[in-house]
Amino acid sequence: MAEVVLMCDPRVAAIPVHECGERLVDARYSRLLVDHRRQDAEGAFAHVREGVLGRLLAAQAGLPDGVRLLMVEGYRPLELQERYFDQYAQELRAAKPSWSSDQVYRAASRFVAPAQIAPHTAGAAVDITLADADGRELDLGTSTNATPEQSNGACYMDAKNIGAKARYHRRILASALTRAGLVNYPTEWWHWSYGDRYWALMTRSPTAPYGPTARPSTP
Repeated sequence: MAEVVLMCDPRVAAIPVHECGERLVDARYSRLLVDHRRQDAEGAFAHVREGVLGRLLAAQAGLPDGVRLLMVEGYRPLELQERYFDQYAQELRAAKPSWSSDQVYRAASRFVAPAQIAPHTAGAAVDITLADADGRELDLGTSTNATPEQSNGACYMDAKNIGAKARYHRRILASALTRAGLVNYPTEWWHWSYGDRYWALMTRSPTAPYGPTARPSTP
């Protein structure tokens, strides 16, 4: 089994960011289908970097007939990412009181990236799944927010404890997004990114063009 590199790995933080200044764009004004389960008052959730959206649209164009990408969440403000991480870390501390702070930190990063290096805060990541032509979500084995504990590890991209149909849909998703240049975070089948530090490490790029960025301006 290939090594799973976690977001908290020092090699991720060591990647330098050479911010390119590319703007955040609202995917709701594109041909991409956007789910509203993570909608916020400002619509930040639907934003990604312009280059990321272009790659998502290219990935969608390569999907089989009758299948569409369904974007669940893109950009997250830094404070929201911090809150997600802290909440999950607290759940782990309560469930595993014998764990050290380092064990909690590493385990938390399987599901929520530390805010300082999180691809979502850079507008570089999307939580994304598949839908049919009518917008109905397809079976990919778990929901897009299932923790390793809730799903018994089925949230991992290469999990064996999912059905054949879910595995087939994961292959379709992975094939399209990989061809478009995105990389997967292997503990979350739904998390894909381009241009962030994790992407740079996985693609052996010396720098990342996208770093943490300010929330999008309201219209």
